[in-house]
Amino acid sequence: MTEIRLRVGRPVALCGRMGDQLLRPVSEEELVQTIHLIAHCSVYALEQEFRQGYLTLPGGHRVGLAGRVVLEAGRVKTIHPVSSLNIRIARQFPGVADPLLPRLLSADRGIFFSTLLISPPGGGKTTLLRDIIRQISAGRPEIGLPGMTVGLVDERSEVAACYHGCPQNDVGPRTDVLDGCPKAEGLLRLLRSMGPQVLATDEIGREEDVRAVEEAVHSGVTLLATAHGRSREEVLTRPGLERMLRWNVFQRLVVLSRREGPGTVEGLYDAGGNPIEEGEPWGNWSARR
Repeated sequence: MTEIRLRVGRPVALCGRMGDQLLRPVSEEELVQTIHLIAHCSVYALEQEFRQGYLTLPGGHRVGLAGRVVLEAGRVKTIHPVSSLNIRIARQFPGVADPLLPRLLSADRGIFFSTLLISPPGGGKTTLLRDIIRQISAGRPEIGLPGMTVGLVDERSEVAACYHGCPQNDVGPRTDVLDGCPKAEGLLRLLRSMGPQVLATDEIGREEDVRAVEEAVHSGVTLLATAHGRSREEVLTRPGLERMLRWNVFQRLVVLSRREGPGTVEGLYDAGGNPIEEGEPWGNWSARR
């Protein structure tokens, strides 16, 4: 099971890889009670989370909200009443980056290359991102990778899954997290205040992201990020990402898909878009978890 969906007046849906199972309908009273339990009976204390449309639970589980949007000065103030909840069950897959990580290092000095992970939604890029962060933060002496200080901007709380500011997922012993912070601002804040060796974030591509990345590159920091896309060519159609690739910001590009399950590695490229040859099939991390 990957999700539990509650919708007022409609059946509880238990969602998983084998499809959905529908149970009895949910009453309005039950949904309100569920919200109060999630909020520890203090909904007003979670106004910011309601404005964003999701909140994080202990253990990294995440609850998405839908219903009537309340506007203030043309901007979303909150969601009230809430009519739907999507409880996403958090799972970690330590070790999914094991076969890929050595290909992201320089052969002679064990230096981690700036890397962009590309996949469509559900392709496994965030899961892979999380495990790469964990491993470079902890270090992998057996492949010549020392532990590195990582600054993670987790705008949507999907990577570290912080609860009260503390990561619920394992992102390594040397990782500092800015949770719920816009990516561009967070990258610059970490760069100026925490002295990271590696800056990591999920789903870049906006114009402000490009400017923040440019400053980080000029500061000599290694970058690790993800982007939506089905191929390198598709990513090149987005102006911000096209400029980053044209500037050779990323020395490694990893393209993922769901063809053989989430995390199927379709290709690994250098900064110039040249395929990096492999001696064995990539497979996918879902088959090895």
